[in-house]
Amino acid sequence: MMDPIKTYEIKEEELAKTAYATIKTNKGNIALELFYKDAPQAVSNFVTLAKEGFYNGLNFHRVIAGFVAQGGCPYGTGTGGPGHRIKCEVAHNPNKHKRGSISMAHAGRDTGGSQFFLCFVDLPHLDGEHTVFGKITSAEGLSVLDKIKQGDIIESVVFSSSL
Repeated sequence: MMDPIKTYEIKEEELAKTAYATIKTNKGNIALELFYKDAPQAVSNFVTLAKEGFYNGLNFHRVIAGFVAQGGCPYGTGTGGPGHRIKCEVAHNPNKHKRGSISMAHAGRDTGGSQFFLCFVDLPHLDGEHTVFGKITSAEGLSVLDKIKQGDIIESVVFSSSL
């Protein structure tokens, strides 16, 4: 049976308080700007799960050089999620899969839950298929991304309203 679709009540002023995220990993920190106006459900989902500590201690279970580093599976295998799914936000989302983008992983339209991926390179073939909901904001963050290997750990995710 498929997990139920979760819809977040969007309060833009609340989302603005979490416009920037830092994924703390065992390889260093990855600072992100979150696109809460273009992908409010994906951002709300990511923020809610992170604030609940969902991502703490999870690994990057799928890392493919020249493609993506994927994490957010509670089992560390790519088969799990949070017990709900969210709808894709691709129709009116102008953001593309560029190097450093963060996007929702899924097993088909409207099946994303907790898993996300960070793009090592531009991946235009994913545009319109997966919801891009943020981007890495610094060369330092991109450098940390480039060091991520399969099995590396997401220690925590923290948020702020500014860089």
